[in-house]
Amino acid sequence: MKCLRAAALAALATLPGWALAADMDGAALAVWWGVPFAGLLLSIALMPLLAPIFWHHHFGKVTAAWGLAFLLPFAALFGLQAAGTGLVHALLAEYLPFVILLLALFTVAGGIYIRGSLRGTPALNASILATGAVLASFMGTTGASMLLIRPLIRANEGRRHTAHIVVFFIFIVSNAGGSLTPLGDPPLFLGFLKGVDFFWTLKHIFPETLFLIGSLLALFFMLDSWFMRQPGEWMAGMPAQAEGAERFGFEGKANFALLGVVVALVLLSGFWKSPVTFDIAGTAVGLPGLVRDIGLLAVVWASLRITPAEVHLRNQFGWAPMAEVAKLFAGIFLTIIPVIAMLKAGVDGPFGAIVRAVTRPDGAPDPAMYFWAAGALSSFLDNAPTYLVFFNTAGGNPQLLMTTLAPTLAAISAGAVFMGANTYIGNAPNLMVKAIAEDRGVKMPSFFGYMLWSGGILLPLFAVMTWIWFL
Repeated sequence: MKCLRAAALAALATLPGWALAADMDGAALAVWWGVPFAGLLLSIALMPLLAPIFWHHHFGKVTAAWGLAFLLPFAALFGLQAAGTGLVHALLAEYLPFVILLLALFTVAGGIYIRGSLRGTPALNASILATGAVLASFMGTTGASMLLIRPLIRANEGRRHTAHIVVFFIFIVSNAGGSLTPLGDPPLFLGFLKGVDFFWTLKHIFPETLFLIGSLLALFFMLDSWFMRQPGEWMAGMPAQAEGAERFGFEGKANFALLGVVVALVLLSGFWKSPVTFDIAGTAVGLPGLVRDIGLLAVVWASLRITPAEVHLRNQFGWAPMAEVAKLFAGIFLTIIPVIAMLKAGVDGPFGAIVRAVTRPDGAPDPAMYFWAAGALSSFLDNAPTYLVFFNTAGGNPQLLMTTLAPTLAAISAGAVFMGANTYIGNAPNLMVKAIAEDRGVKMPSFFGYMLWSGGILLPLFAVMTWIWFL
């Protein structure tokens, strides 16, 4: 799973998690090992609706309970040492790198205030979404989302209808925009590490990306224009006005340099190969990852030191969204371990039917099925290991996949990146953007309410894409 990963989070968090899953024999696991993961997802989806006050105060305890529902039976069957080793591995190799990167991006982006009398017109809102789509492929969907979500919400303060703006922001900036380079989204960076050329996705799924983002921007502009024409859209006492009252600009500009440091540290950890490792309770902690994480913590410290308090105040910066995501994904990273292992087992595992479904009777890969299978799993599971599953199912040879099987690799890449927008938990920034929006007073759709949006808007577009490019 994922929340708030920048382009190379695959290198930070998912690769070690994949190694842990690889140590489990997924073919020997029963499907019921996935119950704690499914239970946690259902809790995230249903409890805010059925017991909102309880969930608000106790979601951390509920998450811990589902984590224990996996860990304790695992310890009973495989021993305390195995359970302890797995817990340490999940903590050191997956969760801490994930949260440290999340913390760095959240802190740095929260230290940049985009000033100006921004009025949330359909044209301005669409322009911010388009800008975010471009930035996402170069600074990651997480970085672009954290940079732009606050000014977008601020520009629309005083409007009665704002949830759709954040929903389309998740569609475009937090997902589709990161599809053109390995910097944009974790599965593409993972493919880059496996040997896929840096600009391969730009050359091979640019038409699909342009179609999806262009269609979403057009739909958003029409919908936002319709809302804008409704009587009383700007609430009484809230000026629909004041253009030019404050000059456009940035405060906390030093954080842009720190954002560059974050990207550099992440890329360094992906490119730097060092034989130096530290064994901690059976978990190998590599020197590049250690340097990256220490560097990211230094970036957090530097950002908090150099950012004027006024910038944080104007940004309404607070730690509640960060705390929510950190608690929820502690459980997700733990309970997803057996699910990934079962997927990795391929045709021999409990999910073998999924793997077999992507192959035609003559043994050739079916790009359309790869697109939908990779996308469906990426909607609920971590899209980086999901990408790896189907990358390897298709042969795992990057040269063959980039040439003869290019349609298959394009389908895997597009499905893993685009369909992360199908649910709140489908891609790194989705849940963080939701948390920030709710913290700022936006009434966001519920888990299933959001899926109604994605099902009604995204799935028809994905069907058209399948018909044009993947059949």
